[in-house]
Amino acid sequence: MVRKGWSFWQGYVVLLALAVVVKAESPYRFFDWNVTYGDIFPLGVRQQGILINGQFPGPDIYSVTNDNLIINVQNNLDEPFLLSWNGLQQRRNSYEDGVYGTTCPIPPGKNFTYILQVKDQIGSFFYFPSLAFHKAAGGFGGIRVLSRPRIPVPFPDPAGDFTLLIGDWFKNDHRQLKAMLDGGHKLPFPDGILINGHGLNGASFTVEQGKTYRFRISNVGLQNSLNFRIQGHKMKLVEVEGTHTVQTIYESLDVHVGQSYSVLVTMDQAAQDFYIVASTRFTDNILSTTATLHYSNSNKAVSGPIPAGPTDQIDWSLNQARSIRTNLTASGPRPNPQGSYHYGLINITRTIKLVSSAAQVKGKQRYAVNSVSFVPTDTPLKLADYFKIGGVFRVGSIPDNPTGQNMYLDTSVMGADYRAFVEIVFENHENIVQTWHIDGYAFWVVGMNGGVWTPNSREEYNLRDAVSRSTTQVYPKSWTAIYMALDNVGMWNVRSEFWARQYLGQQFYLRVYTAVNSLRDEYLIPKNALLCGRAQGRSTRPL
Repeated sequence: MVRKGWSFWQGYVVLLALAVVVKAESPYRFFDWNVTYGDIFPLGVRQQGILINGQFPGPDIYSVTNDNLIINVQNNLDEPFLLSWNGLQQRRNSYEDGVYGTTCPIPPGKNFTYILQVKDQIGSFFYFPSLAFHKAAGGFGGIRVLSRPRIPVPFPDPAGDFTLLIGDWFKNDHRQLKAMLDGGHKLPFPDGILINGHGLNGASFTVEQGKTYRFRISNVGLQNSLNFRIQGHKMKLVEVEGTHTVQTIYESLDVHVGQSYSVLVTMDQAAQDFYIVASTRFTDNILSTTATLHYSNSNKAVSGPIPAGPTDQIDWSLNQARSIRTNLTASGPRPNPQGSYHYGLINITRTIKLVSSAAQVKGKQRYAVNSVSFVPTDTPLKLADYFKIGGVFRVGSIPDNPTGQNMYLDTSVMGADYRAFVEIVFENHENIVQTWHIDGYAFWVVGMNGGVWTPNSREEYNLRDAVSRSTTQVYPKSWTAIYMALDNVGMWNVRSEFWARQYLGQQFYLRVYTAVNSLRDEYLIPKNALLCGRAQGRSTRPL
């Protein structure tokens, strides 16, 4: 099937690629996206935003477990562009991950067709632009992956399903923000908070009294943790980044930057309108914004004070994070219960300790992991690996543990063995909340606490029902420990979700490698892969 607007050869190449990458019985969905600049007014002033098919935020991606998503992206910006898929694991296929370490940028005026499969996944995720600080201009949207009809879900079908993209926002153009960072400076404090691209009272969600609705909440902002709450209503947490959770009731939820949560809310109040609130956490100046929950039979506008939320209470947030646990009896993307994989009984084969830092390098602000501040090369690392191009990166250019060295610049790549089972400890010596994301994987958040991690900290681990997710927070002067089964071959980005820190070096790539050359372990390079840098002029595969 070739969509309107595609050339014959574009469709031909995509279908040939599908013949290799996609099982014949897997459904697939086509998307045609036109990426442009456009005027937006989220905080009441005119800004240049990045639109997808004229929309800010971009359109939702709706899919079902194992669907194949064929997304044709036409870049009509005046600069290169890439989209990445926060939480989608790209099983055996890091070529499609959409970060510069794996995928060549789409040149201005050109298109690229992503071929993704939501293999063995369910849940709530989002996509975003990964280059040149574009994320500060928009280009993001929600992703929902529903369970297949035959797989039981641990709650009744909701009456409706809403995406809520919350995040901090600047009035500055994304180019101005990028110039600040390129000049070695830190960013100022954000100007406001958005809900689905709108500022104060701009977004509205219509519901029917007595019914229950699902809200998928993602923090797509640049740096701030946000607290989310709905006036007069309680929220039942049911899913976190692809894992069905123990169904705990919360009055408000801390959603750290890069994270996604899914809650059920029953419309059990009198017929009127209510505030939906998102506000910053752990900041001296509290920013907040509201949207409207509108009962369809309401004749009364929102009223009363905006419900207050927590502000600087670290212990409150830590205790809430510990309360979020996996529902062991619920099915995930497959019919077997989520608790059938006993991660706590597997022997750890390697411990990696990652310590973040901030410093000046050559008079400019930089950020690092284990003293190494990442700098990109002219060639995506995955392509250099595939074509065996020397001099692009060196495996082992970031150590497993902090060395105490002064910060330095390098294209940091850590090697790892396929099918190893690793423990990773994120340690935060600073006074801010940090958030870390690992592409290609979900991991178990087995522990978090204040102070410095030691081997004795393992006595605190949750080895039974820790939540499995792809993004975790690390509190100030604290540590967070995760377990991860390295079952996905590829080149995977490990990054701070504090976007200025990521841009200025607080990231690296994890090269999960096997010497066995088999489609069982990793797909071939896509036939339509863009080639750039030192890979330019080479051949992917014959058509």
